[in-house]
This record gives sequence, structure tokens and C-alpha cells, in this order.
Amino acid sequence: MVENIRIVLVNTSHPGNIGAAARAMKTMGLEALYLVSPQLFPHPKATEMATGASDVLENAIRVETLAEAIADCHLIVGTSARSRTIPWPMLSPREFAEKAIQEAGTAKVAVIFGREQSGLTNEELHCCHFHLQIPCNPTYTSLNIAAAVQVIAYELRMASLEEGKTQAEWDYPFATAAEAQGFYEHLERMLIAVDFLNPKVPRQLMTRLKRLFHRARPDTMEINILRGILGAIDKKYNRP
Repeated sequence: MVENIRIVLVNTSHPGNIGAAARAMKTMGLEALYLVSPQLFPHPKATEMATGASDVLENAIRVETLAEAIADCHLIVGTSARSRTIPWPMLSPREFAEKAIQEAGTAKVAVIFGREQSGLTNEELHCCHFHLQIPCNPTYTSLNIAAAVQVIAYELRMASLEEGKTQAEWDYPFATAAEAQGFYEHLERMLIAVDFLNPKVPRQLMTRLKRLFHRARPDTMEINILRGILGAIDKKYNRP
């Protein structure tokens, strides 16, 4: 079950944080580590800080973009230390862990951690179904990435030890990130074509639509239906 849960670190600057995160993962039974464009990796400091979790580092998958890291995932959650202009569905670490364990039997789950200094960008957070916030001391919210990974890994471990946590049966799997992105690009093209979206003044329209569909979490069949509707509109108006 937990083999379908991956930890994704984005543009990590300090290799020691990668090693410490790998150690945090292994202590709680997690193995899948994805590194998005790390600044220094492989690196001796990462191996040193892993302390017994070198296998997690050796098997880590390095990619250049976040889209590559989450393309085949069905549930995507991004960590965020602050509120955003457009609010997004929010989970606590415990709520996320329960949801992740429920779905990981049949779906791939990604939890994303951002840069040490600036976290995840708004665009990266818009790729997520939910945002996750660790309830730190409001007067001092600075939390090391490896420590944050440890908190989430612990909650996942505790949720996995509970019995009776099974996902309700569904006829089709949830759409992957890649399938959803294809739909968003198709939808944006159609909205521009019918003059509903002005690309020069987008006014956060696509962001809000992404939030809507992330909240609904369509499955693969529903995504195909939605794209079929867009395709029929294209055909009706003789668009290429």
C-alpha cells in the first residue's frame, strides 16, 4: 500500500536535507523518493545524512519538472506554510494520511515539499488536489524540510497501522495528473476560441476552474467524457 505513496522534493538546495528526508522516510516504511531538479545531488552530504537509508537515495528518481514527478499520480497534495490569495481545499497531516492510505491501495499518491527558502510556487500548488499545512507555532513557523517529511511520514505510518481503512469501490480510477493536465489545456483552448477567456487578461479563470475540477476529482472516464464534449464542440463549429 505505502509503495504507492511518493515523497516529492522540489528544487532542494542543501543535499543534507535530501539525505535527512530519506532517513525520515525509511524509519516510517516509505521508499519512493522523487527529486525535482535538486541543486546538488548526488552528493556525499546526502549520503552522510541518510544514515542507513542509502537505498532510498540510490533508488530516488530524479526528474527535471514537477509534471514528470506527478504525471501518473491520482492524488496530489502540496505542502504550504501560508494562506494563498485563492484559497484551496486544505488538509491537516492526519487528514491527509487517512485519505492517502485509503486510496493508496488502488491509486498513486504524491505529497510535494517545496524549496527551503520559498516553498512551492502558486503554479506548483495549483497542480494539487489539496494543500497540506502542518500546524506549527504561529509565532515561529520555520520547519526544516526533513522535519516536515518526518511529520507526514509518521502520520502515514500511524494511518497504515489502523485496520479497516479501505477505499470505497469505484468503477474507474481517478484521473492522473497528466490526464487532468491534457483536459485543462484542451479546455483553455476552447474557452479562448469561444471568446470566454481573454488570454491577455485571464483574471485567474483557469486557476479557479482547476480548483473546481480538483475538488470534484473526476475519474478517467469522466475526463474522457469532458474531452469528448470539447471535441464535439470543436467539430460542430468546424474547428481543426
